[in-house]
Amino acid sequence: MHKVDHTKNIIEVKNVSFSYGDQQVLKDISLNIHQGDYLGIIGPNGGGKTTLLKIMLGLLKPSRGTVSMFGQDICCFKHWSKIGYVPQNAVRFDTSFPATVEEIVTMGLYGKKGLFGSLNNKDKDKIREVLEQVEMTPFRKRLIGDLSGGQQQRVFIARALVSDPEVLFLDEPTVGVDVKTQENFYALLNLLNVKYNLTFILVSHELDIVVQEATEVACINQTLVYHGAPKDFMKGDYLSKLYGKELKFIVHDH
Repeated sequence: MHKVDHTKNIIEVKNVSFSYGDQQVLKDISLNIHQGDYLGIIGPNGGGKTTLLKIMLGLLKPSRGTVSMFGQDICCFKHWSKIGYVPQNAVRFDTSFPATVEEIVTMGLYGKKGLFGSLNNKDKDKIREVLEQVEMTPFRKRLIGDLSGGQQQRVFIARALVSDPEVLFLDEPTVGVDVKTQENFYALLNLLNVKYNLTFILVSHELDIVVQEATEVACINQTLVYHGAPKDFMKGDYLSKLYGKELKFIVHDH
């Protein structure tokens, strides 16, 4: 468990712009993410959500502006074990892939141990701990391809958690799973955020769920339309600014 200082600025995005060739995707984005935040990034398709996530992870270089992680410029940042990442479509796994749940989770330690590093007792304890956190201990010897989409999803969360990160990035993590699996997944994220003090940055198109689950929302449509509390987002006319037309917002009971 990490001690949380909610005033501690762990990610700073400053005046970031990005283009694919002549097509501008992001324009002058600035936002700060503090320790313990649960930030949901929402916006229309093509609005730049995933691009912003990849820039924050150092996977794309901004055309203009800077990103810092734990006070260090992203280009110089070395402490990647502090960062967990569950990419889009992580759960679309080849059913013939011959790896157990435990082996998949162990892969999350490669950044610390190297590909051929041996596991010590502390590593094994951590693997057991994260499998327990995501309620997948009974499945630890099962092949990953034999699991449901929702179960695979939990395994990839465990793989991201095993290096003991302080921040977890998730890109559209519930695409292609049923409503009940979504509910269980977001309940797990809430537990990890509140009980284990993890910071979350979640990209999602599921606007209704994000405004219920996240503690902050950032609305991206090339520019930063809104960044703040979900309740204030609901009061404004940000939906029309995001999607270019008046929309009615329906919150589902989960």
